[in-house]
Amino acid sequence: MSQARVKAATKVREESPLAERFALFAECLLTGVWIAVASLPLVTYPAAFAAGSRHLRRRTAHEGGGWREFMADFRAAVRGGWLVGLAGWAALAAVWVDVQAVRAGIPGGPLVGVVGVLALIGAVVAGLRAAALWRPGATWRALLGAAGRRTVLDPAGSFLLVGGLAVVACSAWFVAPLAIPVLGSVAAAAVAVEERYRRRR
Repeated sequence: MSQARVKAATKVREESPLAERFALFAECLLTGVWIAVASLPLVTYPAAFAAGSRHLRRRTAHEGGGWREFMADFRAAVRGGWLVGLAGWAALAAVWVDVQAVRAGIPGGPLVGVVGVLALIGAVVAGLRAAALWRPGATWRALLGAAGRRTVLDPAGSFLLVGGLAVVACSAWFVAPLAIPVLGSVAAAAVAVEERYRRRR
């Protein structure tokens, strides 16, 4: 074990459990800001969440890492992640068309609208679960395929992520800037859900 890792482990042992929890909470909020900044090009949000999730995994494993490591992960994840981001925006546009059909009173519109919204929520949850397990060298196609299966097979974990997304939406509704740091908490929730699923298998 490297000297830096030994020092980090010693420091963690010296911290009280309460102090460690507050430190992790603060790290989640900071990670949310990093995710928001990395998502500014709009199609890079999957890569931003992947880099943020990996940063939080390092933090919970008591490994070093900061902005520089986050950006290195982000650059690696964005190579294929931007296509996932583009597909996400296309799905959102399709659901928006469905909602407009519902408003226009087109026959069958309500059913199509509900199905479209549920499918979008499921896709977002699968995307978060895929980002939570991203590592350099992993392909987004494989990650998303496996995450889609886990989204269905682990409904409790998926509902937890839906709740996290609801918190972000409510934060943005009441005080828009609050939604930025909360993004880190959503990434942390995705990491926790995936760890819970792994341990239960």
